[in-house]
Amino acid sequence: MPPALARLAVLVSGAAILVVETLATRLVAPYVGLTLESTTAVIGVALAGIAAGAALGGKRADAASPRGVAAGALTLGGLGVLAVAPIVRLAGPAFDPGPAGAIGLVALSTLPSVTALAMVTPAITRARLTGLDGSGTVIGSLSAAGTIGSLAGTFLTGFVLVTLLPTTAILIVTAAACLALALAVATVRSRQDLQGAGGVAAVLLLALVVVPSRCDVDTVYHCARVVPDPERGSVRFLVLDDLRHSAVDLADPAALEFAYTRRFAAAIDAAFPMTSPPTPLRAVHVGGGGFTMPRLLAATRPGSTSTVLEVDAGVVALGRRELGVDAVPGLDVRIGDARTTLRALPAASADLVVGDAFGARSVPWHLATVEFAADVRRVLAPGGIYVLNVIDHDPLALLAAETVTLQREFAHVTVLIRPDQLTRGAGGNAVLVAADRAVDPAALDAALAVHGEPGARLADPAPLVRGAGVLTDEHAPVDQLLTPYAR
Repeated sequence: MPPALARLAVLVSGAAILVVETLATRLVAPYVGLTLESTTAVIGVALAGIAAGAALGGKRADAASPRGVAAGALTLGGLGVLAVAPIVRLAGPAFDPGPAGAIGLVALSTLPSVTALAMVTPAITRARLTGLDGSGTVIGSLSAAGTIGSLAGTFLTGFVLVTLLPTTAILIVTAAACLALALAVATVRSRQDLQGAGGVAAVLLLALVVVPSRCDVDTVYHCARVVPDPERGSVRFLVLDDLRHSAVDLADPAALEFAYTRRFAAAIDAAFPMTSPPTPLRAVHVGGGGFTMPRLLAATRPGSTSTVLEVDAGVVALGRRELGVDAVPGLDVRIGDARTTLRALPAASADLVVGDAFGARSVPWHLATVEFAADVRRVLAPGGIYVLNVIDHDPLALLAAETVTLQREFAHVTVLIRPDQLTRGAGGNAVLVAADRAVDPAALDAALAVHGEPGARLADPAPLVRGAGVLTDEHAPVDQLLTPYAR
């Protein structure tokens, strides 16, 4: 086998494995979530497939024609790449979020293609070796080619391809490269053995296009869609991956669907009582989503300004197209990670900071630490408040840790959560209100009642936070705290 062809085959197979691995996280997210568990499942399954493929490829190359084995592996790998998305879309609804569901769905959809592609390198290496002389050079050059391919697959997919192409197109291009190389590597005999691959590829290509995706848009970070409420024509839900992240009433910006947004509104009204005319506020929103809170402030407190820090430009574009985001007065959208974009804001420039950024079910770890809270406090003007949405469930370890973290930085922290959410096996959204001044409890209780959340204030957070540790940049295991593995 010509050295250049050998290196190309190893490079492309290595790149294809990392393309599949990178896209798998996005493909399974609408069904099992985009969590540390799903990411871990993708990495673990990929490593298992690489190990199995390396062993199987070496064994097969000793028993049969190495070029034929490599060509067959590239063919099976290419067909497997085409099958990944249809398998996820068809089988995904049968899997539940969590470690078992994530591993099961990832393995079912990606393990065959990764295992097949991992067989290429040992088979190609066997085909190139004619003796011990020069074997180190052959093995080293092919190992380097495989590593370069893995790097190319990682960086091209993460930095370029997901921005330029939809997931389906990336999979088609990757599969086509594998199948083309299979023909180039194959001997005359092995080409005859691969004649049926064209028909299989056509069927899988049709399935890839025909089997529907849950997404309206594949953004850089999410499978995103806007879903209308069938009973209320003006209400729209923004669904990211497998969760409804925002609810927007296009006819009434002051109508709040989710309990946590009503608690946000109650905290704001208690901290900044309504006057006639209403006093405008300077707000910073960590996470945009459906832009529910900027709409509310613009409608109820005219003249308010909202600086929205949103990492996902695709979500913003979807909101502009489907949710009328551009019509919100006083809106300034800044695309970028909130940790870095918040750092660029002037000190004492906001009356209100709203924390509502989620990777999936948890606040991104670097937005949950005491260091980030310190930067929030820097941006807040005297008398300002920080309201933060936290999702957690029994035993509420993440909520406790986040409460203690904010208590380290702010003089007063109030937990807004209904009593039924504190019972065994319960949970959901809680809101933390942090400030350097006390928010009047009576005013807060009254505002909660007005906004439909009566009694949703935890009078004494001490039992909740007992034994909880502060989240820091050095140690912030938010996913593990959210998921009680012991239970």
